[in-house]
Amino acid sequence: MSKVLILEAKDKMEKAIESTKHRFSTIRAGRANVAMLADIKVSQYGSEMPLNQVGNVSAPEARLLVIDPWDKTVIPAIEKAINLANLGLTPNNDGKVVRLSIPDLTADRRKEYAKMAKTEAETGKIAIRSVRKDINNKLRAAEKDGDITQDDLKAFETESQKLTDDSIKAVEDLFKKKEKEITTV
Repeated sequence: MSKVLILEAKDKMEKAIESTKHRFSTIRAGRANVAMLADIKVSQYGSEMPLNQVGNVSAPEARLLVIDPWDKTVIPAIEKAINLANLGLTPNNDGKVVRLSIPDLTADRRKEYAKMAKTEAETGKIAIRSVRKDINNKLRAAEKDGDITQDDLKAFETESQKLTDDSIKAVEDLFKKKEKEITTV
């Protein structure tokens, strides 16, 4: 049972790392990236839909994103959703596609994005530590119930801590990479 808890913890920590990686991909780094628009929801036909489900999103150039909606009548809703997302981008359309020009990042904006990335990294670390806490509580309960010995408990807690340390290091490495990407001109 305790081995199962450790495997469960490893799986949850890997998911926390992946979630952090996804959130990093939505933070702008100076060049066009379709992931910047991943969290935008468009009101269409009475429901909220992800932007990539109402049209093709592409980055044909380093400083340009193009949204080619399947239904051209949804263009105003796409523009509204982009404006509401507060990305600092102004949508332009020609009646067929929506274009987003990506402006150069100022030094202040780069610092702001680096701060956002640090916040996301901290959120990921907190999630990882929370998994460790849950697993250790379950292990202690198992020891109290007599399912595992005190020596086993110590061994599993040590293994849990090693998993936590490795996962936090992975998040820190992702953050350093993203910070370099953001601050490099």
